[in-house]
Amino acid sequence: MKTTILIPARYASTRYPGKPLAQIKQGDGTSKSLIHMAWDAAQGVAGVDAVYVVTDDSRIEQAAYDFGAEVIMTSPEAPNGTARCAEALENAGLETDLVVNLQGDAPLTPTWFLEELIAEMASNPEAQMATPVLRCDAQTYNMFREDRAAGRVGGTTVVFDRERRGLYFSKEVIPYIETGRMPDPIPVFHHVGVYAYRPDVLRAYMDWPEGILEAREGLEQLRFLENGVPVTCVEVDARGRLFWELNNPEDVARIEAVLQKA
Repeated sequence: MKTTILIPARYASTRYPGKPLAQIKQGDGTSKSLIHMAWDAAQGVAGVDAVYVVTDDSRIEQAAYDFGAEVIMTSPEAPNGTARCAEALENAGLETDLVVNLQGDAPLTPTWFLEELIAEMASNPEAQMATPVLRCDAQTYNMFREDRAAGRVGGTTVVFDRERRGLYFSKEVIPYIETGRMPDPIPVFHHVGVYAYRPDVLRAYMDWPEGILEAREGLEQLRFLENGVPVTCVEVDARGRLFWELNNPEDVARIEAVLQKA
């Protein structure tokens, strides 16, 4: 199964302009840009045939070339990473069996998250797309609650059925847990912003109009659910590591703290 990783990156983030070029201090005291870290992470994934940075911005393009990446340019009109990946698939005439969308704002994404996602798609030919989910521990759950209490939109949570098909994704913390009655284990799953798509369903995404839920939440994966395409949720294990994306400037310190311990 020929597999291609695309790393969509845009400069004009509403919450964090210039986010892909934000410098993150590494454990050895040096710094790397977020997009460079995403590229490095992709290089470590087994069974991948090609990796590209996908952007519409010349600053990100040049930075990517500087650290040795291959780049596919897309239009500024692409509203999200999925649309950017779909456009890149056509612009570059990519011939691939599987497209993996590794968001450029998740430098703590372990290689095994992507490898387990790819393995799911290889073993389950009925799956049209899949995404990793990670059960929250107390620290991650509290980070979600802190962000919401401060009025920040942080990560995304998900609920899914017994067949691991996503029921809903939200920037709110779902399901609701009554104060003082925390179950063990915590029944909240952090949605890891990585996707694997069959090329046909990725192309179909561009033909569907934005749905009500996608517009309200700002979550591209909801367009698939609104059009009846199951999203297979692949539960992954962080193996004792903290996983968090860079959604807001406040997240830089959280990520750097993890890197200092690595």
